[in-house]
Amino acid sequence: MQQLVQRRRRDGLVARTAERELFRGSFDTPPEDEEHRFLFHVHGNAGVGKTFLLRDFERIARERGALTAYVDESAHSVPEVLAELCRQVAAQGHRFKELDRLLATHRERLHEAEAAALAALDPEPAGGPSAGSMAVARAGLAGLGLIPGAGAFAGVLDPAHVAQGADRLRAVLGARFRSHEDVQLVLSPESVLTPVLTKEITDAASSVPWIVLFFDTYERTGAFLDGWLHDVMTTDRHGALPATVVVVTAGRHPLDTAHWGGFGDFTAALPLQPFTEGETRGLLADRGVTAEPVVTEVLRLTGGLPVLVSTLAATRPAGPDDVHDPSATAVDRFLKWEPDPVRRSAALAGALPRLLDADVFRAVADGDPEQLDELYGWLTTLPFADERAGRLRYHDVVRAPMLRLQRRRSPRGWAERQRRLADRFRAWREEAETGRDAGRLWADEEWRELRLAESYHLLCAGDREAPSMVLRGLVDVCDQGESVAGRWLDVLEEAGRDAELRTVAAWGRQLSRALADGGTEAVLDRLLTDSGFGAVVVDALGSTNVTRPPGGPADWGTPVPGAARERHAEERRVADRDADDRDAEGPYAAGPGRGVALAPGTAARVYRGRAVSRAVRGDYRAALTDLDRALTLTPDDARSRALRGEYLRILRRHDDAVRDLERAVALDPAHDYAWASLGATRLALGDPAAALAALDRALALTPDYPWALIRRARVRRELGESEGRLADLDRAVTLQPDSPWAHCERGDALRAAGRDEEALAAYDRALGLDPGYASAYASRGVTRFHLGRPADALADLDRALELNPSYAWARAQRDEVVRHRDG
Repeated sequence: MQQLVQRRRRDGLVARTAERELFRGSFDTPPEDEEHRFLFHVHGNAGVGKTFLLRDFERIARERGALTAYVDESAHSVPEVLAELCRQVAAQGHRFKELDRLLATHRERLHEAEAAALAALDPEPAGGPSAGSMAVARAGLAGLGLIPGAGAFAGVLDPAHVAQGADRLRAVLGARFRSHEDVQLVLSPESVLTPVLTKEITDAASSVPWIVLFFDTYERTGAFLDGWLHDVMTTDRHGALPATVVVVTAGRHPLDTAHWGGFGDFTAALPLQPFTEGETRGLLADRGVTAEPVVTEVLRLTGGLPVLVSTLAATRPAGPDDVHDPSATAVDRFLKWEPDPVRRSAALAGALPRLLDADVFRAVADGDPEQLDELYGWLTTLPFADERAGRLRYHDVVRAPMLRLQRRRSPRGWAERQRRLADRFRAWREEAETGRDAGRLWADEEWRELRLAESYHLLCAGDREAPSMVLRGLVDVCDQGESVAGRWLDVLEEAGRDAELRTVAAWGRQLSRALADGGTEAVLDRLLTDSGFGAVVVDALGSTNVTRPPGGPADWGTPVPGAARERHAEERRVADRDADDRDAEGPYAAGPGRGVALAPGTAARVYRGRAVSRAVRGDYRAALTDLDRALTLTPDDARSRALRGEYLRILRRHDDAVRDLERAVALDPAHDYAWASLGATRLALGDPAAALAALDRALALTPDYPWALIRRARVRRELGESEGRLADLDRAVTLQPDSPWAHCERGDALRAAGRDEEALAAYDRALGLDPGYASAYASRGVTRFHLGRPADALADLDRALELNPSYAWARAQRDEVVRHRDG
């Protein structure tokens, strides 16, 4: 009975009736009917009720037995969207098992991308690699998923450049990710994941009448989703999508006509405007608010903006209070009919964090734990507090004036609460660090989110070291890819907006544009070349006495004394590119004599990060230039030395490589990567005994190091240690069962031992994982020849030469087979 009553009350609402009826009607129209719509797009300004309507659509869809999933801006890439879809459909009793497995592999391979570019390279190109054009470089980075919206489905890059860039990256990553699928999961994850998604959806469609997918906040997610979604829905390149799938998107803007202009016959646009006076009165009456003075006040204050109407209606005001008070703020209006001052204070405190849960609320609000738990429960009922994945997020329309009120009413109280939150997030971050390898923390999403929250609140508190901390963190997250770097830049923009730090907000916008234009390499370029980041201003009074936040690294910022500071500020002043930000004031305002230089350690990290980005796209000479600059600033940095040595090895400058790698291990004897690279370099110089010693050291430090195991197997081949060679390769295959490189090397060892049948199985496994592996074809051809199968041998050797026409060893082996056949 209660469900029927609630349904009739919902259906009786005058607000958004037409939109709900149009959507409901789609389930009564067969997909074959020309009136059926496969795509609904809700659009309108912030606060018009897009999310509320989507949630109502989701309820309607589930009433019709649909399997549903809802994704918002918390997802920053297509793989993250797919992971959220998997989670939600599983909660409804359906498992996308294969997609779940591939997503887990994608995450692992993405974290290994840097290692693949540094530790598992073996391109060995004749004459050394070329730099390539910037367009090809960007296309390659897009293929890596490092430029949202510029992937294989965005339709904005030259397909030839995408292919060329992807091929170059395959060559760089090939030694580590010999599996073709693994390479594609890094280079173009959508191309691997999407066909699996369509198959999973097709399987699910056999047991449910409808599948409805909701994509909210499309003004943010559309940058990477729109082109992909267009391809999935309008082409068959990823497989057939069941006709019972309905997609609903919601954002501030209409659909992009470049993608959807020719598909109006199966889309429905639902523009939302603020409520009319009649709709507002109807909603208020439904909540029991009918007194004319109160209704008049709500109409005046909200302008029909649904989120405000709903917020005020939910408080069920009995009468207007101080309606003529000209100093009343928007926040006073939101809470003016809430008589309990404790609740009012709790609502304001809850606005301070970007995301709120019970633990965060206890850190920012005042009161005993039992009272705080009760207050948090009350907060979850407020119309403007949207609960997502167990966390609350205030609607921007409400949160923004709440933040302004607190900041202007009590600047010291604002700063104190922001510091309190920063301290709490720092404590949680340090707790998460306990017993962990510091070098792996940046790959941990949970740890990064704690560091992000800490940074946001330090910026809002006006902490003088916070900008240096955030920019230093940005250098580190650039190693994790563009989507992670984008979240870091969001914090700069959000803190700049929420705390009215115009310079900080401008930094965020400028770096975000650089990220969109050229990926993480462009961000690092900007940090190194733009005067706005060369001098981070931390003291509005010009003092050089800075106090580092607790737990902060020593190189967050280094004061520049006296005349040197004046010169630095003059040379590297903050260049705010937005005219409306040139009058910025506050703790981060720019000005001569108030600069704090990026510390040498921080600047060196920027150069090193850019070197890695350049190496990923095969431009090792440019990478060396950056590493030279990094080592000028920090000559005793073992990691930069090791990277420089590896890049020199790849460029066949082996003597120079040995000098850098020996220096690296002298600086850090526990640097396994440097020892492994040193071993490979010594082998190239014809010293297998020294190579073995270095690789033994690397594997003593990290026994499960597949690249070092395979390299040591090559050394043992030179030393004639056939049993040890095979043992190393057996271990490498166990550690990386999906590595074509490991299987191919093991096949070579088996063939050398006269075990051709086993070698053939190893080559078959390698080619099953990577059908384009020229070396495996050539080696399998030789093995087939040994087994008395010359026709099959020629077919394999021809295929190897087709894939690599300059493959001299394969051509020599083919000539031998032909001579044997003809003679």
